[in-house]
Amino acid sequence: MQTENYMDEFKNSNKPSITIRDIAWALFVTSISIFGWYEYGALMDEYEVAILVGTTISLIWLGRFWPSFQTVTLVTALASLFAIWTYHTNGNAFEANEQAFFLKYLISSQSAIMWMNALIIFAMVTYFLALYQKSEYTGKVATGMVWSAAVFGLIGMMVRWRESYLISYDYGHIPVSSLYEVFILFVVMTALIYLYYEQKYKTRTLGGFVMMVLTAAVVFILWYIFDKDAHVIQPLVPALKSWWMKIHVPANFVGYGTFSIAAMVGLAYLITAKAAEKNPESKFVKRMPSLEVMDDLMYKNIALGFAFFTIATVLGAMWAAEAWGGYWSWDPKETWALIVWLNYAAWLHIRMSKGWRGTPMAWWALIGLLITTFAFLGVNMFLSGLHSYGEL
Repeated sequence: MQTENYMDEFKNSNKPSITIRDIAWALFVTSISIFGWYEYGALMDEYEVAILVGTTISLIWLGRFWPSFQTVTLVTALASLFAIWTYHTNGNAFEANEQAFFLKYLISSQSAIMWMNALIIFAMVTYFLALYQKSEYTGKVATGMVWSAAVFGLIGMMVRWRESYLISYDYGHIPVSSLYEVFILFVVMTALIYLYYEQKYKTRTLGGFVMMVLTAAVVFILWYIFDKDAHVIQPLVPALKSWWMKIHVPANFVGYGTFSIAAMVGLAYLITAKAAEKNPESKFVKRMPSLEVMDDLMYKNIALGFAFFTIATVLGAMWAAEAWGGYWSWDPKETWALIVWLNYAAWLHIRMSKGWRGTPMAWWALIGLLITTFAFLGVNMFLSGLHSYGEL
């Protein structure tokens, strides 16, 4: 196995003092937020203003904590603004889609999302090729593809947000309302979270495994587009016309993304452990991170996801009280969200109180993904309830 102690490096890394880049980043984010408030503040209620302030603070902190996020945000902002400007210079949104080269082939919402889909699939293949060849260069290419996919996904979401208003003000909404839109959010968030851990642990050998779950999401997105025309922007149902959606849904998908990463790392753990039993000196075992590193990565992802999923569940209950008059109604979606929460609460409790590690926890993480997938998708397919707007 690898001799590098990734965990010590991860734990002992210290963030340097505030730099000029950090100050510039904070000024940039604050300026954009002030401009947004100046332009659209009259349309915001006090809750949406609070969300704007909270988002500004969060972006400043995240950019300082993870400098690569600054670059992602800048590229996304510039490309999205260029797409929006192109729409406005071409008049009608749909005519612009047909006439403007960059919109048609690159940065309209649908073009950007299709680029995201393609890059995720290519990244999975390239990561596994890098693992097979033990090629640092090929691994870097795969990483670049994931960064590009995340940026294209963010551009697609930002431009789709504006496109909804170009169609009609009544259609306008943040693009996290339909099953199609949240699948895109899932791919983007999971990719970014994975890239953060890839940088921190300094290993790309887990990339192919994580991209497997994102490729499955991409296949669903493509089927949903071509079979159901899911990419067509629709007006919001009344229950979703709320500022709660802007915070409840993203918090939920941090949880879904980290749970998925933990499951795929668990799969890599089980394969590596089995290979190590047969031949501890095999090339595959030596190329993979140590079992201790993968166990630690599973734990970090589930702990992070559990925190955000808890917040999302509380926010969802508060939203339900406002929309339907009660905090909890045992709706199928709510019930399965509780099952997911209890599953990962038990995972963390057993790990911290009983000291379970390794193979049983890896299997549990994989089973947890099945439970989470049913709560995320299966409920919409097979059950009905107050959350019926998410049906296939």
